[in-house]
Amino acid sequence: MVKLEKNFVDTMFSVEGKVALVTGATGALGRVLAKAYGYAGAKVILTGRSMEKLNALVDEFKAEDIDCYAVAADPANEEDVKKLIAESVKAYGEINILAICHGYNKPANILDQSVEDWQYIMDADCKSVYIVCKYVSQQMVDQGKGGKIVVVTSQRSKRGMAGYTGYCTSKGGADLMVSSMACDLTAKYGINVNSICPTVFRSELTEWMFDPESAVYQNFMKREPIGRLAEPDDFVGFALFLSSEASKFMTGGNYDCSGGYLTC
Repeated sequence: MVKLEKNFVDTMFSVEGKVALVTGATGALGRVLAKAYGYAGAKVILTGRSMEKLNALVDEFKAEDIDCYAVAADPANEEDVKKLIAESVKAYGEINILAICHGYNKPANILDQSVEDWQYIMDADCKSVYIVCKYVSQQMVDQGKGGKIVVVTSQRSKRGMAGYTGYCTSKGGADLMVSSMACDLTAKYGINVNSICPTVFRSELTEWMFDPESAVYQNFMKREPIGRLAEPDDFVGFALFLSSEASKFMTGGNYDCSGGYLTC
């Protein structure tokens, strides 16, 4: 008879005591997920490009007794990422969870978008994911304890859209990269790699889309069974689940968290 341990059930959603590295931590989603890890008892490494913004975030988190540390780095820069990992390990000794929350888009029709702009999107949303995952994975392998990698991509990785040739390509590449990394890392090293694919969520850049009177909002509602657009905290459960032992048999997946958008 297969035996279920009570301790596993009691602790399977826990990330307490883990070290979580969150990229794009100064963005709307990164900030919320980083704080969620902290509330759940993890030690949080915050990274983004602006040290000024990161310092403000550290003050905010520490005021709520979250154990955190900040390192400024460009995720698309290999040397920056190496420094980020070295400083993170110096601060906390290891990295157990990686949550990739950074991203960039500059919408334009393919006829109007320069090759340089397209390449910048690819570097920001795809190349950077490869670089961060490559070096964090190596750190996890060296630690010998396995790990959890959660990459935020987009429902645009599954559906095309006018003006999004760069963005859809980059997010589709990131999702396929996640599936391939799982083949490299899970069975041999115990590192689970998954992505979550949200639809539009509230941020400074998207606030204009939340006007119920706007044609954009009303068009979205035609394909949102949940009846609203997303808030950043809608994704906390996904991130904590995929970062915990509760998801130990899940890897290589690109999980729909679009409020049903992909079903319609």
